[in-house]
Amino acid sequence: MGMKDQFQDKAEQVKQQAKQKTQQAKQQAQERGRQGQERGQQGQERGQQAQERGRQGQERGQQAQQRGRQREDDTRRLQDDAEDRFNQDYDM
Repeated sequence: MGMKDQFQDKAEQVKQQAKQKTQQAKQQAQERGRQGQERGQQGQERGQQAQERGRQGQERGQQAQQRGRQREDDTRRLQDDAEDRFNQDYDM
């Protein structure tokens, strides 16, 4: 093997190594991109879940308010009835 052949072989080796490193870098970049997308999707899902929990909490709050109003109305009605009975007992 001559000197020329050795240099050609070395040049081919360096070329192959550069090609491999380029492919590795490309694969790593693609993997990082996929991971970033996954994290973005997970974040979106968590945001949607939090939004849903917020809506549910709001609905529960509204339901509690309605129950409170209903109780107030019932209490007022019972007090009015009791007052009417009391007045009837002493008006005769």
